[in-house]
Amino acid sequence: MKFRTPFSIVMATLFLGPILWVLLGAFRYGEVNISFQNFSRLFTYGEGLATYLKNTLLVVLITVVGSLIVSLFAGYAFARINFRGSKFLFIAILSILMVPHASLLIPLFIWLSKLHLGNSLIGLSFVMIMYQLPFSVFMMRNSFESVPKELDEAAMIDGCGRLKMIFLVLLPAVSPGLITVGLFAFLAAWNEFITALILLNDGSKFTIPLMLVNLVRGDFGSIDFGALQAGIVISAAPCVLLFFILQKHFVGGFTAGAVKG
Repeated sequence: MKFRTPFSIVMATLFLGPILWVLLGAFRYGEVNISFQNFSRLFTYGEGLATYLKNTLLVVLITVVGSLIVSLFAGYAFARINFRGSKFLFIAILSILMVPHASLLIPLFIWLSKLHLGNSLIGLSFVMIMYQLPFSVFMMRNSFESVPKELDEAAMIDGCGRLKMIFLVLLPAVSPGLITVGLFAFLAAWNEFITALILLNDGSKFTIPLMLVNLVRGDFGSIDFGALQAGIVISAAPCVLLFFILQKHFVGGFTAGAVKG
């Protein structure tokens, strides 16, 4: 115990030190210890914070909704329906995890350009859904497999169709897994940088991560560290808040998904 206490203090300092430094820098302006001047300056850079926030929320919304819909039905199909080639298709989807995302960016850029989705928030959202597909389908398949098949049979006996059974009977049982999928999709879409950097070239369509690397001032492009730290706080706050709110469901989703698979 004597060893663990000093070690814990050192580790906590290493992890919490940068966070506290960012918070102090965000709310300090010149000699004023508590100020929102750094936050207000974010509205003066480029298209302004409101535009970047709107773009980010649009990408997040499409990514989360798309990931939830695809993973819900795909997870159910892989867990409950024995169709020809299901194992091969499932392995093919999981194999996307083995491919570095950076190696796909140039082909994706060309493909989206041919579909007239280049430099588009919609195109970026579709790519983010593709990134989330392997984990989301894997999580939801395991969540459905953890639910007894007797529930399906009982629902069928009561006259439920397949869609009605999924939404009214199975959905409440797999909701922790669905929340986990949604949380991961939110975090990925909210924080994605390299994909947005490659696919977007119009400043009016930039997201918050792209905004943070463009917080420069003056003729020589010096970094505005005060505004940068304020932007980091704004970028990190929703992620931390959502994690604490959904922490119980998040852990429950992983627990349910680990029962089978």
